[in-house]
Amino acid sequence: MTLQPQPNAPQPPDYSDLLEGDDSFTLTIQPPPGDASAGCTTCPSHNATHLQRLGIDMGEWDYVVALGGNPNVGKSTVFNALTGLRQHTGNWPGKTVTRAEGGFEYGGHRYKLVDLPGTYSLLATSLDEEVARDFILFGQPDVTVVVVDATRLERNLNLVLQVLEITDRVVVCLNLMDEARRHGLVVDERRLARDLGVPVVPTEARQRKGLSELLQAIDGVASGRIVGRPHRIQSEPPALKRAVNQLKTQLEQAFPGLPNARWVALRLLDGDPRIVEAVQRGELNDLAALPEPALAAA
Repeated sequence: MTLQPQPNAPQPPDYSDLLEGDDSFTLTIQPPPGDASAGCTTCPSHNATHLQRLGIDMGEWDYVVALGGNPNVGKSTVFNALTGLRQHTGNWPGKTVTRAEGGFEYGGHRYKLVDLPGTYSLLATSLDEEVARDFILFGQPDVTVVVVDATRLERNLNLVLQVLEITDRVVVCLNLMDEARRHGLVVDERRLARDLGVPVVPTEARQRKGLSELLQAIDGVASGRIVGRPHRIQSEPPALKRAVNQLKTQLEQAFPGLPNARWVALRLLDGDPRIVEAVQRGELNDLAALPEPALAAA
C-alpha cells in the first residue's frame, strides 16, 4: 500500500462510480447462518477460535488484553510491571515476529496480556503492523491498551485513532508523565478522555505510578462497567464518504452485529488484501455470527 504519492503514480480511484450503478466494482458476501446475538455486556468479548489460531491459549484465563503502542513509549516497561515473572516469549504462528505474553490477576479475574509489536500504524504496510492489526481485529481482545508517550501525543494519537476505528474496548495508557513534566508539558488527561471517548490513565511505569488506576480501567472495560464511546474522525471527501456508507450498509446487512463495519468498508475500498481474504475465507462471518456467550465457551 502506497502512503505517499509517487511520481507518475495513477490517480486515486473515483468512488462515485460505485454509487452510479457501475458493475466494475462488486462485492458478493454471503450472510452468516443463523441469528447473531448481541450477547451479554459482562461476557468476554474475545474470539477464542481466532485466538487459538493465533497461538493464544485461553484455557486458564478469563480475559485477554492486547498491549499496543508506538516504539519507545515504555510499552515493555508497562508489560513487565503488570506481569512480573508470569510471562514468556515466542513467535507468532507462521511469522518471524516475536510475541511476548504474560498474565496477572485483578478483581477476582485472570487476565492474559499479549504484547503486540511496536508500530506507528495499523495500515498493514509491514509485518509488524499486520500482526498487530490482525490480533485486534480477528482476536477481538476484551481490552486493547494503547500506550502513548505523553511528550509526543500528536504522533502517538494517530495509532490510538486507528485502534478506535476497530474497537470501542480501549484504554489509553498515558505513559512517561514524568518526562512530560520535565519538559514543562501539561496534559489534561480528563479532557483527552472526553475527546477520545475512552478511559485515559496517566502513568509513570518506571516508577510503577498509576498502575493500580490502569488495572481498574482494564477491569472496568473488560467487565462492561466502563463502556467506551469513541470519537471517530469522518472527514473523507464526499464521494468517498458516500461509497463508505453504501458499503458499510451492505456489510451490516450481510453480517448483522459486525462490530467494525465502517473500518472494514474503508479497508475493502482501499483494496487491503488481508481484509479481502477475510471476506473470502469467511472470517468476517465468524466475527459477526458468534454471540458473546458462545465466544466465552469456545
